[in-house]
Parts: sequence; structure tokens; C-alpha cells
Amino acid sequence: MPQIRRLPENLVNRIAAGEVVERPSSALKELVENAIDAGAMRIAVKLVEGGLNSLEVTDDGCGMTPDEMALALERHATSKLPDEAIEQVATLGFRGEALPSIASVARFALESRPHDAEQGWKRVVDHGETVAEGPAALPPGTRVRVEDLFGKIPARRKFLRTPRSEYAACKDVILRLAMARPDVAITLDHGERRIFGLQGGEGLANRVAQLIARELKENGVAIDMERGAMRLTGIAGLPTYNRGVADHQYLFVNGRPVKDRLLTGAVRGAYADMLARDRHAVLALFLELPCEDVDVNVHPAKTEVRFRDAQGVRGFIVSGLRQALATGDKRSAQSPDAGAMSRWQQEPVREEPSPALRSIFEGRDWSAPQQRVSEPSAAWRGADADVMAEPRGRAEEAAPVAEEAQDYPLGIARGQVANTYIVAEAKDGLVLVDQHAAHERLVLERLKAAGAEEAVARSQALLIPEVVELDETSCDRLEEAAPKLAEHGLAIERFGPSAMLVRSLPHAIARTDPEKLLRDIDDDLALNGEALLLGEKLDLVLATMACHGSVRAGRVLRVDEMNALLREMERTPRSGQCNHGRPTWVKLSMEDVEKLFGRH
Repeated sequence: MPQIRRLPENLVNRIAAGEVVERPSSALKELVENAIDAGAMRIAVKLVEGGLNSLEVTDDGCGMTPDEMALALERHATSKLPDEAIEQVATLGFRGEALPSIASVARFALESRPHDAEQGWKRVVDHGETVAEGPAALPPGTRVRVEDLFGKIPARRKFLRTPRSEYAACKDVILRLAMARPDVAITLDHGERRIFGLQGGEGLANRVAQLIARELKENGVAIDMERGAMRLTGIAGLPTYNRGVADHQYLFVNGRPVKDRLLTGAVRGAYADMLARDRHAVLALFLELPCEDVDVNVHPAKTEVRFRDAQGVRGFIVSGLRQALATGDKRSAQSPDAGAMSRWQQEPVREEPSPALRSIFEGRDWSAPQQRVSEPSAAWRGADADVMAEPRGRAEEAAPVAEEAQDYPLGIARGQVANTYIVAEAKDGLVLVDQHAAHERLVLERLKAAGAEEAVARSQALLIPEVVELDETSCDRLEEAAPKLAEHGLAIERFGPSAMLVRSLPHAIARTDPEKLLRDIDDDLALNGEALLLGEKLDLVLATMACHGSVRAGRVLRVDEMNALLREMERTPRSGQCNHGRPTWVKLSMEDVEKLFGRH
């Protein structure tokens, strides 16, 4: 019979390292968090081969004495919990496992010097064994160098990815931590190349735009909302400024970067009727709430959190995002596409007359006139169809415009192109409007205001309730979500341990297969923690109704109709994007127009 024994300290650390240190980016995250917790205002990160060869973190924090350094390399030794109130932890780290775990699976060099010390101290640990220590010359602060990660554990080393992949993971870690602390100056070097150097005190908006995309500052809205003890800040991209993957969504809770399905589900819910299902918002959200209302001690890597009032947090984020987008939702991601701008060409200088002008002179006899009768000449061909092509656009004389019209954000209609795009003149540029996409959004907002959402979600009882067999876990999830689903017209109840009874379906999707619908909703609950799918299906019905009830592309509009559409767009929420997240209008500034004609 196997006997129970106490594991040696080195093996315990290696087991803990399996939870904390999965790859170089995991070690880097712990080291940079330690630097931030130490009060550092400048942090320098250096990587070699994506961290596989070595990684180094240098900071100007408070530093450690030799005795504190020795204690820091022991398990569960930390300065971040002055008492036993773990629910009150306000620092990024608190478990006291990172340094001994990293030192047990790599060659680990720790150098540190307090600000009031004349010299620093150095300790070197090679895969769990202290091999050197002594005085070290360095400025006040701490420098940690990790080399040969998993070098003596080939079973772990072979599961690491290529240097390029590991570098990408390390860069993502630094981006998220740098975003969380715009007051800290951070530099990142990879090999001999400086990746970025961020100055401290830049401000949240500048730091986020610098790290995600510079266009986000122009194509996003600032968020600053409060509800009770909760506060939500950050930048949310306009629905028209979206991506095909969700890797540009950065979420923070009390300054800690997290990847939480409740938060990602809330973001998806907030953008639900403004983005296509396969498109994702670009944003950085910072949620602050009392420490006792969130549990950060859920995962050793501290990337997951658990909220005491999960539904309250979700509702706050959804309403905060929607309210913020309502302040900028008449805007569009309006910068002209660079590719489209590059296709504008200046007319090349001709060495000879153009065909239209040449036709005036060609085909005529310029010799002296002869005294004879001849046929009338067909020399003038300027109005022929092959010379003067029929215009593609259409304009009509507009009524005089009042002086206050200069203040209209979308300007005054001047014409229509291809019977699809409205051309308007604003005081600061030229506006092009997609008449079908714009009117589709307007109709959708009218339907919502008129209570069409409730009509679409009206419940239609099944003549014979349908039993859907699922596994017990799925039934538990659906039963918990049943009250929320009932608001959308789907009435379900538990029917034994592994079955659900469907009594009614939403009126708008009454012909849907109940079994398939419940399985899709269960998958949605498992992925996002919230039943977003049913609401999206009903939004799709409304969007389809709006599409069929809107002005079609190809319809000729009068100037007064165009202006009426522009004015309604200026009054209507979320008019800057259609129901699929595409822009309803774009603007070409006068500066861009002047560049096209070489006037800049």
C-alpha cells in the first residue's frame, strides 16, 4: 500500500510553478506586477528570443534588503497582506508563490537595493538551488533576470511555442499592464530592437490609443460612469470601428487585467444590435468597485475574478456602454479609407488635346473654301454620346438655405450619386451618406420606440408542449436562466433531471425548432454566462423588418427628402452605423479635398 509522505520543498515549488508559470509570458507578468506593487514609476523589460532565452525586468521601486530577498524566495512569503483580510487585497500580487516558483524552473538572478542603502545585494538560484549571493552595483530598485526557463525540465520545455509566439504573448502581457497604469513609464526591448517606450503620466486616453490603435482616439467615445460604489471608465470604439476577432478588448477590474466571460458577455450584449455577430468591438474598460465585492483569489494566475453581484455588474457595464455610445453614436468611423483615397488620381498632363477637344478640329477641311456646293459638314461632335458621356450623378436646384443650416453636422444635401449615395456639404467638408443603410437604422430605432421589441417577443403558446432532453448540467443552466428567457417570450420549465419542457416560443420565431434553440442557448450560457443568443435572434427579426421598410438603394430622392433624412439622422441615436456595424456616412474633410487637388 502506498504511504503518504511530505513532498520535498523543491518538488513543491515545481508543482506550484506548473500553476503559475506556464510560459515566459506568465513569469513576465508576475515580475512586472511585483514591480508595480513595489511603487515603481519606471519599468524596463528586455526579452531575448521571446523570453525563451532570457527575460529581464528592472524597476525603480522600493527595493529589498538582503534578508527580505531571502524571504521573498520562500513560498507564501509576501509583503502585500499586512493582516489576514485577503478579501481586502488591493495589490496585483498577494499569494507569495511567484518568485520561488520561477526560481525552481529556471536560472533566476535577483538584485535589489533599497533607496536608503549604499549598495545592493544579489542572489542567484539555479532551478531551485542557491548558487551565489553577494554585493551588487545597481541604482535603487530591483532587477530580476530569468534565463533558460524549463531548461532542466525537458518535458515542460518541449511544450513551449516558437520564439515569435512567445514574444507575442509577452508583448500582450506588457500592453495590458501598461494600459492599466498610464502613470508608469514602461519600455520594452526585444533583442536589440526597442519595441516601444511609454512615458509616464500620459493620461488614460492617450495611453490606450497609443497601445491599441491611434485611430481609436478619433473613432471612440470616452466612458466615465458611476453607480453606487462602482465606477466604469475607459474608451469604447464606435460600432463602425470593429474587428473580426475579439483580441482588441481589454478589460480591467480594480487595475487588474482580467479575461472574464461575464465582462465579455456584457460587452457583446451592449453592442448586440449595432454589430454583426462575427464582428467585435474595440475597447478598453476599467471597472472599479470595493475589494470585498470581487474575489480575485479564483485562479493562481489571477486572470479570473468572481463578483458578488454578477448581474448588477453586468447591467452596469451594458447600460454604461450604451449610454456612452449614445453620446457619440451619431458619429461614424468617418476617416476615409486609405486604400480608397489612394485610388483618387490627378488628371495627367496631356501632350495633345483630349478626345473631346480634338473632335472640334478633326474631320474638318481647313483648306481655302471652294466655290462649290457640298454636303453639310459633321465636324462638331461635342455632344455625341461617345464624346460626352452621360453624367452618373444627379442634382437639382435646392431651395435657399437658412444661415443656421451651417450648424448642421451632416450638412445640406447637394445631390445624389448612383441613386444610392447622398452628397451633402457641411461647413468642414464633404459628407457621403448611404441612403439605404442610414434609413434602415432610422426605421429600426422607430420600431423600438414604438414598442416593436415587445411585440416581437410576445409569447406564443405551443399546442403541445415539447420535451427537450439535455444533460443535467445544461438543464441546470437553462432553469437558472428561465426568468430572463421568459422576458423574451420563451417559457421553459424543468421536466425531470435531464429534460426541459418548452411551453411557448417568441411570436417572431414561433416556427423555430425548440430543441435546436435550447441547445444553442445552452451553448451561449456556457460560453458567456448569459443568454444573449435569444435577444440577438429577436434583434435580427427587428433588423429584417427595418430592412424591408427602409428606402432602397436605387431610389431617386428629391433634395427635400435627402435633407429630411439628414436631419432625422442627426436626431436619432446610433444613426452613425447600420444594423450590421457598417458606417452609414463618411466625411471627406476640406483638407483632404484640397490634397486631392494639390492645394495643401
